[in-house]
Amino acid sequence: MVFFMTELEQNIEGFLLYLQFERRYSRHTIQAYQVDLQQFVDYLRISYDMQNGIDVNTVTPFLLKSWLSGLRGDKKLSVRTINRKISSIRSFFRYLLRKDLLDKDPSTSLHIFKVPKRLPSFLSEDQALELLDAQGGEPENWNQRTGDLVFDLLYHTGLRVSELTALQERHVDYRAAQLKVLGKGNKERIIPLSEDLLQRIQAYVDDKIKLSVVADRCHLLVNQSGRPLYPKYVYRQIRDRLGSLRQLSKKSPHVIRHTFATHLLNSGAELNAIKDLLGHSSLAATQVYTHNSIEKLKDIHKKTHPKG
Repeated sequence: MVFFMTELEQNIEGFLLYLQFERRYSRHTIQAYQVDLQQFVDYLRISYDMQNGIDVNTVTPFLLKSWLSGLRGDKKLSVRTINRKISSIRSFFRYLLRKDLLDKDPSTSLHIFKVPKRLPSFLSEDQALELLDAQGGEPENWNQRTGDLVFDLLYHTGLRVSELTALQERHVDYRAAQLKVLGKGNKERIIPLSEDLLQRIQAYVDDKIKLSVVADRCHLLVNQSGRPLYPKYVYRQIRDRLGSLRQLSKKSPHVIRHTFATHLLNSGAELNAIKDLLGHSSLAATQVYTHNSIEKLKDIHKKTHPKG
């Protein structure tokens, strides 16, 4: 059955454009909003037979609570996923209210669920150094060479995967020993680089032109085919390097970002400085790393204090 675009779907389309061009949200975030809102439209169609009559003012708090009840009954959905969907709906209706497209916001009755605190997984300093030392030999191929530099960059800078894959050669300032990063919301930040890492980046860039294929000279990192890296490539490279660490619950690039922040904090870096380096918009997002440090202090106290 073919459905014509309803008023509600037209408003969703306008909302997504607003997120893209006015709020400057990332493509990944916009796609998540789009999926959540389309699922809600599909729910209304199926559950309430609103084939052609879906408009924003027919959505009531009762409909939203019924939709939410269905989400909570889906055992495949985590609390975090459900909270994201709630946030998508609430943001959408707030947008409609600001645009005078809605008489009354029905989503005010929806509340975010409390999520159990989960400490980020991270590498110990010995584990991180061991993995870096393992990269000392001659890489077998270009993909291994790229994977080594990917790990180095993530550990030395704490970049997100999206920021890493978007890096361009011109973002590296060799004279000032720093890296320009375009983060969430197109916010720009500067991250210092060590002389050793700068030399490895320069050698990598110089060797790109030796690839048998024409390499992308805009993006800093490329695969064996000379094309820019994509998220799955980065995940695979990091997963392979962390594969031997059986005690590590997660093996993703974000673990390296957590490691970067935790090691800085353990070495005495100020929380505000770590916040700026990570590109967090608020200090609350950075404070989760203090829990890791407290756990470390507890362990040291237990092992070393006479009354521990």
